[in-house]
Amino acid sequence: MHKDQKTGFIGGGNMAEAIVKGLLAGGVPAADLAVSEPSEQRRHVLAERYGIRVLNDNAALCQTSDTIILAVKPQVYAAALKGVDAPAAAGKLFISIMAGVKTSALESLLGSESKVVRVMPNTPALVLAGATAIAGGARARDEDLALTRRIFDLVGTSCIVEEKLLDAVTGLSGSGPAYVLTFIEALSDAGVKHGLSREVATALAAQTVYGTAKLLLETREHPAVLKGNVASPGGTTIAGMHSLERDGFRAATMNAVEVAVARSKELGEK
Repeated sequence: MHKDQKTGFIGGGNMAEAIVKGLLAGGVPAADLAVSEPSEQRRHVLAERYGIRVLNDNAALCQTSDTIILAVKPQVYAAALKGVDAPAAAGKLFISIMAGVKTSALESLLGSESKVVRVMPNTPALVLAGATAIAGGARARDEDLALTRRIFDLVGTSCIVEEKLLDAVTGLSGSGPAYVLTFIEALSDAGVKHGLSREVATALAAQTVYGTAKLLLETREHPAVLKGNVASPGGTTIAGMHSLERDGFRAATMNAVEVAVARSKELGEK
C-alpha cells in the first residue's frame, strides 16, 4: 500500500479487528486506519487496543478514506451506507466481506464512480491464517485487486476468482472450518473412547490437522502422495482408510460442501 493510503472500516467486529491487526503487523501506521462502529464499548476497545481512530459516522469515514472495507452483516448494508452518497463514494475502492451481496448491488447503491471488490475470508483470519477469495466488480481494476490481495495476504493467503465462483468458495473454505472442527472433535472423541484424556486427545487431533495441512502446503505434493507415505503395506493406516471409504467419508465431505454452496446461492438470490 502506498504511503498515506487511508483505510477505513464500516463495522468493527471480529473480522475487521483481524484485518486491522494484520495491517498494523504489516507496517501500516495506526494513523492511516479508522473504524466506524455504532457500539461505544466496541469503539473504546478498538481505540485502546490498537490506537486507531474510531467514530460513529459512516459517511465521514468514507470521505476521509481511500479504501473502505465493508465489514457489517449483509442484512444491514443498505442502512450502513445510507448516508454515503455517490459524490462521497466517487473514485473510492470499497472492499466487501459481506457474504451473498453481489458487487452489482453495491455498485448501484454507491454510484457509477465507485469501485467494488468482493471478498470471502474465513475465520482463521482471526489468527492471521485465513483463506480468502477475491472477485472484482465491473469497475475494479487490476491495481484494486492487487491492493485487496496485499491486505488479505496479511491475514493469511488469498486467491482471485470470478464472482460467480464465490458460492463455491463459501461452501468450501468459508464453511470449511466447521467441517474441520467437527473432524477434530470426532478424532478427539475416538481418542477418549480408547483411554486418552480429553486434553491430550484434542491436542493430538488439532496438531495432526495443523501439521498435515502445513506439510501439504510446504511440500506442494498431491494429497494422495503424502497419504501414500503414511499408509504402509498391511499397516494400521490403510486399515483405517478402508473403514473411512466404506463409511462414505469422502462423499459425506463433498455432500456437505454441495449443500453449503446451494444454500449460499439461495441466500444470494434473496
